[in-house]
Amino acid sequence: MKLILAGDLVPTENTRPYFERKDIKTLFGDVPKVFKDADRVIVNLECALTTSEKAIKKFGPNLKAPPVCAEVLAEAGITDCGLSNNHTLDFGEEGLRDTMEHLNRNGIQYTGVGENDTDSRRPHIMEIQGKTISLITVCEHEYTYALPDRMGANPYDPYLTMEDIREAKAKSDYVIVMYHGGKEYCRYPSPRLRRLCQAMAKNGADVVLCQHSHCIGCYEEFDGSHLLYGQGNFHFVGYIDKEGWNEGFIVELDIDDKLNISFIPVTANKNFTGIELAKGSEKERILAGFEERNKHLHSDKWLRGWEKFCESVREQYISAIAKAYVDMNDERSNHHFAHYLDCEAHTDVWRTLCKTWHHERQFS
Repeated sequence: MKLILAGDLVPTENTRPYFERKDIKTLFGDVPKVFKDADRVIVNLECALTTSEKAIKKFGPNLKAPPVCAEVLAEAGITDCGLSNNHTLDFGEEGLRDTMEHLNRNGIQYTGVGENDTDSRRPHIMEIQGKTISLITVCEHEYTYALPDRMGANPYDPYLTMEDIREAKAKSDYVIVMYHGGKEYCRYPSPRLRRLCQAMAKNGADVVLCQHSHCIGCYEEFDGSHLLYGQGNFHFVGYIDKEGWNEGFIVELDIDDKLNISFIPVTANKNFTGIELAKGSEKERILAGFEERNKHLHSDKWLRGWEKFCESVREQYISAIAKAYVDMNDERSNHHFAHYLDCEAHTDVWRTLCKTWHHERQFS
């Protein structure tokens, strides 16, 4: 049995014309050959497939793509989409329902959304070659998560998510978690995120893939489980000029008597009109950096890397605190603070930057 799990996919200004023309070769290059023998090919679709203009109020971009993209994904060999992410509700319930409709029309299954926060927690159960695989897709709290009275993406909860993993493990041979969280552009997990992924492993997750960071991070085996802290982008070509943005891993799971994992690097093509399998010196560079960061998890270098990243964004975060709920401020400043407080990844940065006396005290 072979499963393919890819990272974030969003048609961009660079690639949208090729999606509209259904130009599979330009968009995906030689990548579909990796899909050829797979039983399922799963991606994180991080946008709405809709023509709606009713964008929700939020910090950050509202992402959408033409509905024809669903047809392109199916023709490229993609069978399933995770929708639990911070953009799935960017165009409200109308945009999400449009997305679901277009995926259904093209025979693509999806998971990670529901009519409310309880409904969104339903695992995606796949019966393949006599084995049961449960896929749980869950996201941190950043605008598009479901509420008790509103549809949306499956929100991470420190208690309920672990319960979902345990229940899935009791009924499945393997449990895979796609966790949409972690700090954007940081190649290392926060201390909270690392503990969280290890707790998922202890509760029954065989594989945990952290997405959303838009760069390849690092990997460890823990209690027999595979934990990837940052899968990178799959198909999000040229959207932002950031180091590592146009790179990512296809994760290949070969399951027989045991689960084997491998990481296949993909990168934007030279014209930034699609993606291709990384080759030669570029492939070697990506894998060498990955292996070096993996070693850092065995010392405190990963923590130093996380702290260095937090220092690099100090002004942005302290400014958000300073401007909120003070005289002469504006509503946007208050909402900016509230957004940072709501989202786990942003709060992780604050906790690192804003130490209490308790954390600073040196005991003799």
